[in-house]
Amino acid sequence: MSAWWRGVLAGVVLMGLGVAGSGPAAAQPDRRQNEPGQFDFYVLSLSWSPSWCAAAAERRDGRERDGRDRDGRNRSDPDRERGGTERSDPQCGARPFSFVVHGLWPQYERGFPEYCQVPAPRLNREQVSAMLDLMPSPRLVFHQWDKHGVCSGLSARAYFETVRKARAVIKIPEIYHEPADPLTVTPDEIEEAFVKANPGLPRTGIAVGCSRNRLSEVRICLNRELGFRDCPEVDRRACRRERLTMPPVRGG
Repeated sequence: MSAWWRGVLAGVVLMGLGVAGSGPAAAQPDRRQNEPGQFDFYVLSLSWSPSWCAAAAERRDGRERDGRDRDGRNRSDPDRERGGTERSDPQCGARPFSFVVHGLWPQYERGFPEYCQVPAPRLNREQVSAMLDLMPSPRLVFHQWDKHGVCSGLSARAYFETVRKARAVIKIPEIYHEPADPLTVTPDEIEEAFVKANPGLPRTGIAVGCSRNRLSEVRICLNRELGFRDCPEVDRRACRRERLTMPPVRGG
């Protein structure tokens, strides 16, 4: 397949997914041009699941108030009661989740590769199911593999083993394990708690992400051997809000 067609197909995939960019910075040109396995370091993104679910509930409630589905068509009341074609996210059910793995992203020193092979090698059901304890949504697993995992140059099995190893490197501060009540925090407080819980993690190797006034995720930079390292570009794009809310863990 020519490079031109690969670019076209990548654009189609992006439009079809309709998912906001998940990389820690806007993609910048790099001489390696999305070559699988050619990158400098990883970013492990840990998403605060209660914030994701709170935002998803707000979007759903907004659609229900409008009486319209995703296509903008009016729904009947029975359709709304059944949820219509809207599927609830598995991570927003009864099981409590706190920090979950959003993804493990290969990075350049400036920018990042994405969609390094289109179409990506298929995942089988066992590979997806095996990751649901860390990434509690099959759609998330598929998307992260297609957009980021292929760029690692690893097989699917090796990539997801690396995701699991990277997650095992990080210790979540005890205060954020299962808060039963909302927390009000600053980005600096979150960074400081992670740095204190993870000896060797530099303040320039972690970045806090936010959506509106909520904590959305924590991004931690790791070298290819999964050791801590700094990442000035990622750090510069961290959340600049003074205070953030952390919704409590569901069912906690």
